[in-house]
Amino acid sequence: MAGLAESGSNPDVELLYDINGLAKDAPHWFDRVMEFVGEYGLLFAIVLLVLWCWWGVRRRGGEDAAPNVAALVWAPLAAGVAVLVNVPIRGFVERPRPFKSHEGLEVLVEGKNDFSFVSDHATLCMALAVGLFVANRKFGIAAIVLALFGGFARVYMGVHYPTDVVGGFALGTAVALLLSPVAMALLTPLTRAVERSPRVGWLISARGRSGAAGRDAVIPGARKESGAETSGERDLAA
Repeated sequence: MAGLAESGSNPDVELLYDINGLAKDAPHWFDRVMEFVGEYGLLFAIVLLVLWCWWGVRRRGGEDAAPNVAALVWAPLAAGVAVLVNVPIRGFVERPRPFKSHEGLEVLVEGKNDFSFVSDHATLCMALAVGLFVANRKFGIAAIVLALFGGFARVYMGVHYPTDVVGGFALGTAVALLLSPVAMALLTPLTRAVERSPRVGWLISARGRSGAAGRDAVIPGARKESGAETSGERDLAA
């Protein structure tokens, strides 16, 4: 992979110059916005989406609250696991940052001296987004769009090659999806135990199991929620 960085004729480098070249033509204030967005903003926005989804799940309550919260807990855990998996990958590939091998790049963030492949930011954002998609498709799709834009921003900033970002997307997606069944098997009993706790049960369901049962399951076989609300908000993708 390091050899790719030495050739200015390969598509990876050409796309790097095309995307990063936009920073040279953009006004200074826009570059500062992209710097903040690419470094912190989009990751923070995805975390807020996870919290927003959790708030809706616990407010709604019901018998599916525990597995839904378990899926949401898996999202940040998947991001952490993916970054750990990336540590030996970066050390094995040892690909320098693009601005160390190519001149004329507009680098918006200084001090990036570690290896470039795979992008930690892209890995984190996509693992969080795909983990959120496992819990809720609507929120997950929004998070995936943010993660894709975050990858674009990393190339725009001149700190990653496009393939660094694509590799991060692939790694984050693989960890979040492939380990999801194991994670759900381990986390769901834990969230059910938390739900039964009188002290911290509110983390899983604001209504509580008994309150939800008394309010919703009055007639055996009756629908507990409208179809639109069930399909729109309580939507496990896996």
